[in-house]
Amino acid sequence: MTEQASSAPAVSNPWLVAIAVMLATFMEVLDTSIAAVALPYIAGSVSATNDEATWVLTSYLVANAIVLPASTWFSLRFGRKRFLIACIVIFTVSSFACGAATSLAVILIARAVQGAGGGALQPLSQSILLESFPPQKRGIAMAVFALGVVVAPVLGPTLGGWLTDAYSWRWAFYINIPVGVFAVFMISRYVQDPDYVREAKPGKLDGIGLGLLAIWLGCLQIILDKGQEDDWFSATWIRWAAFVLVICLVGFLIREFRHKNPLVDLRVFRHRNFTLGCILIGLFGAAIYGLVTLLPLFYQEIMGYTALAAGWAVSPRGVGAIIAMPMIGYLTAKIDNRYLIAFGFVLFAIASLWFGEVNLSIGQWTFLWAIIISGFGSGCVFVPLSTTTMAFLKNEEIGNASGLYNLL
Repeated sequence: MTEQASSAPAVSNPWLVAIAVMLATFMEVLDTSIAAVALPYIAGSVSATNDEATWVLTSYLVANAIVLPASTWFSLRFGRKRFLIACIVIFTVSSFACGAATSLAVILIARAVQGAGGGALQPLSQSILLESFPPQKRGIAMAVFALGVVVAPVLGPTLGGWLTDAYSWRWAFYINIPVGVFAVFMISRYVQDPDYVREAKPGKLDGIGLGLLAIWLGCLQIILDKGQEDDWFSATWIRWAAFVLVICLVGFLIREFRHKNPLVDLRVFRHRNFTLGCILIGLFGAAIYGLVTLLPLFYQEIMGYTALAAGWAVSPRGVGAIIAMPMIGYLTAKIDNRYLIAFGFVLFAIASLWFGEVNLSIGQWTFLWAIIISGFGSGCVFVPLSTTTMAFLKNEEIGNASGLYNLL
């Protein structure tokens, strides 16, 4: 028996594992896009300005980004299944706290805790899924996983708009509770830790590495989120934050390469496929999440649409993504994945050029085909790119690699 086979989780049906981990990912990604739509309503409810309310997104993203690359150490230290369940519980409980918050301070604290709980959900779910299937079936498995990663941000604005208009912005957070409970049940029943996780001895937590990681990622997220408001480097505080970012980033890289038991094993970048895959997913993520976040806000803040109307306007992206998933899942085993990735990027580029025609005279369905094409293109990119990036990694490397991949 090979080392890879002996360390694989003993499950009777890997598709049940796929459903279980997809629920956790779907819940986490869905929440991000729902919160963006509900932001103006949250600001009004807690007597905050729109600029102050954007910290609802920033606090979540900072905590989320810090936990993402560190998730491997925690999963090896406490057990991957146990840590995943704990993260879902934290995410679910803090979702209730967000919905029940009566002030901006409370919701910011709850969102930071929610981000910390949600940070590990994507990398852990992806590593569990990839290890549960043989390499030749990972393309189809990733197509299922992509329903959570790609479709959730598309459904988020529509669902969030309907909940906000029909009930209250608080239900944008309460909706996570039944999903979280069901995800805990499914993971408890069907997910098992492989031998290498049960027998792992990760050593002492690299506290210095974690501190440096938290500082440089926090500075980066705040600069990106608030830079435009203060004219970027014209503001003194942004120049200081950038200086701290660079110092801590360099210190973090030196620390992780030289430490015996690093918090994040950066040596995984020796794999060419993984390095190129991380670069591509970073570029693609910046493009698609910018589009997913900004377009609904444009419809609401500039065009005066309700949250539900804005959600419906961008919802056709889900149609394109859902059409793409089964086709791409099948084709990944039949066609060179590089062609699929290139095709997806070309489609997304065409859609992006189309979006460049935006103006104040557009209607609700002006960008219907551009939105559908962008959804189809995102499906063409995500599935084969994720599969190819992780294709030549050992099972023991997938958890650490998945954390870095999802961070980018």
